[in-house]
Amino acid sequence: MTPSNYPTNLNQVPSPTTLLGMIRSYQISQCIYIVAKLKIADLLKDGEQHSDTLAIATNTNKDAIYRLLRTLASFGIFAETKPHYFCLTPLATYLQSNVPNSLNAYAIMSGEEHYQTWGNLMFSIQTGENAFENLYGMNIYEFLQQNPVPAKTFDQAMTEFSGIVNPTILCSYNFSSIRKLVDVGGGNGRLLSSILQAYPNMTGVLFDRPNVIDRASDFLVSMGVKNRLQLAKGDFFKAIPTGGDAYMMKHIIHNWGDEEAIAILKNCYQTMGEQAILLIVEIVIPPGNDPFMGKFIDMNMLIMTPGGRVRSETEYRKLLKTTGFKLTKIVPIESELSIIEAVKDREI
Repeated sequence: MTPSNYPTNLNQVPSPTTLLGMIRSYQISQCIYIVAKLKIADLLKDGEQHSDTLAIATNTNKDAIYRLLRTLASFGIFAETKPHYFCLTPLATYLQSNVPNSLNAYAIMSGEEHYQTWGNLMFSIQTGENAFENLYGMNIYEFLQQNPVPAKTFDQAMTEFSGIVNPTILCSYNFSSIRKLVDVGGGNGRLLSSILQAYPNMTGVLFDRPNVIDRASDFLVSMGVKNRLQLAKGDFFKAIPTGGDAYMMKHIIHNWGDEEAIAILKNCYQTMGEQAILLIVEIVIPPGNDPFMGKFIDMNMLIMTPGGRVRSETEYRKLLKTTGFKLTKIVPIESELSIIEAVKDREI
C-alpha cells in the first residue's frame, strides 16, 4: 500500500509531486467507491459496454459516468477499449460483488461513514476523542445495531477482508493441537469455519453479540461446518464461553482502549483452563519510520472507535502481563497481521 515513489531513504529529497499525489489520493478512493456502489464491475462481467449504456443501467448522467470511468482507467481500474467503451481489468474484477477476493463492500464501507468520519479528523486530533460519535451522535457499534443497511455492508466488508487474510493465517500457524477453538467476537464465522475446514477433527464455538450471530447462521451453513460449530450469543465484557483448548480473537482488542481491552482479557483469563492458549490476531506496529499500513489503521481506530488503537509489541506485552498472561511468541503473517500467542502466567 506504499506509493512506488515514496522515499524509503529519508536523506533522499522527493519531488513535490510525491506529496501532491498523496494529497489527492482521497479523490481516487471516492471514485472507486462510486463505481463499487453502482456495481459497474458487475455490469461489465460479460464484456465491454458503452458508457451511455452503463449510465442508463445505473440511472446516472452519461457525460459524468464516462468521465469517471476514464479517470479510473488511467489507474488501471477498467480500460477504454475504443471511444466510450469500457471493459474490466484485473484490478476492476475485484470490484465485482460475488467473486473470490471481492472488495466491493469494503470500497462501499470506506466511501460512506468512514469517508465522512475522516473528514472530521481534526476533531479527534484536537480532542483525542471519537470523531465518528461526534459526527453521528453515537458510537460505531450503536450505529451498526440501529442501521441494518450499513451493518450489512460492514459485515460483507469484513467477510471480504477475511477472505483475503484468512489463508495467510492458516499458512502461518499450526492449529493441529487444538481440539476445541472458541472464536471470541468471531463475526459471521468465516475465519473459524476456514480453520475447521482445514482441521476436520476440531470443533468450534462462535461467540458474538446476538444480532451478529443471527446474521451468521446462513453463511455458516454454506461453509459446511455447522455440525461441528456451536453458536453462542453474549457480551465479551460480561462472560465468555467455557471449555475451549484455545481462545482466538481477531481484530477485537484494537477496537478498544486499554481499560476495555483489559476487561476482555480478564474475562478470557477467568474462563480459560490452565493449559489453554490465547491467540490474538492483530496488527503489531513495528518500531522505526518505515511505511506501514497499520499506522493508518491506527488512525482509523482513533476516529472510528471509542478508544481503539493499533498497538506495538511492548504495549501488548504490558496488556497481557496486566491481565495474568505471558506472551509466548508473535508469528508474523504476510498480510501485515500477526498472531500473538499467550498462556496463563504460572509464575504469578
